[in-house]
Amino acid sequence: LPEALAWSDSPRLPGDMVIGSGKMYDPHLLNIDIRSQWNPDIVADISDPQLLTREFTSTRFGAVRLRRGLFTSITSANTLEKASNLVVAMTNCLNLLADGGLLKISVPHDLSYGAWQDPTNAHGFNERSWLYYCEWYWYLGWTDARFDLIEQSFQYSSLGHELAARGVSHDEILRSPRAVDEIHVVLRKRQLTEAERTHGGQLRGDIRA
Repeated sequence: LPEALAWSDSPRLPGDMVIGSGKMYDPHLLNIDIRSQWNPDIVADISDPQLLTREFTSTRFGAVRLRRGLFTSITSANTLEKASNLVVAMTNCLNLLADGGLLKISVPHDLSYGAWQDPTNAHGFNERSWLYYCEWYWYLGWTDARFDLIEQSFQYSSLGHELAARGVSHDEILRSPRAVDEIHVVLRKRQLTEAERTHGGQLRGDIRA
């Protein structure tokens, strides 16, 4: 059996996971949340560096270990802005996804009210926030896989719609405070090519040119 399935005699886990499930519990997914009050399937922190080494107890699934390549999709709805360590959170998502798996993200835009009105938010996001998880994978120490940016869209606020109706360009709207509420992104995991492995090693200093 593949490593992802061989460890458990409990009911098979769903192939899709949601992090920060909160009030939006979905019985078709594996729901994880840092807060037990929402009764998720697993109480866990996606920013935990030891996430893939821990064993969790789940009412639905018994003893659970989150293994590499276990999921075909992970959904993060307004969660990553609260991550205590965003790089670790994104690395855990990368490791948990199978090759070709999708990470579906929604986060508040960094110029929106939603970015900073919540005192538990720790990170802001804009249209360039995904660069390091894609083209600059090497900077994060990723040596096997990376993400490709598949889709990015923006949810305008009422101000944003008003500006668009007046003919203001999309790029200008993105630079306008309070004009964009949320960013929606889809990232796809893939293995690094040999050229990317070599390039990354050279830029990190692991491999001499």
